Amino acid sequence: MSRAWRDDVEAAVRAGERISDRHIVEQVRQAVLTQRLPPGTRLPEVALGEIFGVSRSVVRRALTRLAADHVVDQRPNQVSRVRAPSVEETRETFDARRLVEGEVAALLAGRLAADALDALAAEAEAEAQAHARGDEPARIAHSLAIHHRLAELSPNRVLGAMLTDLVLRTSIVIALYKRPSLASCFLEGDHPRLLAALGDGDAEGARRAVVRHLESLEGLLDLGTRDSGTDLKAIFGVPLADA
Repeated sequence: MSRAWRDDVEAAVRAGERISDRHIVEQVRQAVLTQRLPPGTRLPEVALGEIFGVSRSVVRRALTRLAADHVVDQRPNQVSRVRAPSVEETRETFDARRLVEGEVAALLAGRLAADALDALAAEAEAEAQAHARGDEPARIAHSLAIHHRLAELSPNRVLGAMLTDLVLRTSIVIALYKRPSLASCFLEGDHPRLLAALGDGDAEGARRAVVRHLESLEGLLDLGTRDSGTDLKAIFGVPLADA
């Protein structure tokens, strides 16, 4: 078991908190978002229960929540799997996100407080630094933070909720269809360009920046099939000897 996970568990125990389905949901979601848990990966209840040290009923609740969030697929009498969207769904997901995030960006242009813009700029800089040092999980985390923050700040809460969902779905399809030879989906200058338009109050410029960013990102994908085996214990930091 990884030191980070042990620390989290020990802190929860000290606080009198039991490990719950919420912990598993967050761990699996983050593994998917950072592309450490590829689409199509089997998620057996018994294996997850052993990894997290909880009963199958707790794991089952977590998988049900993850299915509601479109992170995993659950089918009767079958092992749950991380979702593997089709090529058609991938294209539809990008189309939907361009529409929704473009509108959110246009609504936010000129309406963000200085501290909000500074926080977004800090995430963009941290993303660039993570890319420069080859830390792809950290780069992804900072990139996601920018888009999730835009969703949270959206003056239209319905669009904000839709964007949060679409950011997660987009991350899943990127994990599935990113070209094997591509080390990173970093698009230099895209986030600073968007933030500049937001700060200048340029609604259409912000919309165009979002569309350009997502079109470029979609262009980096290889919309073919993937077949990968994944070691869950390695993903969550549990040595094989603990099996």
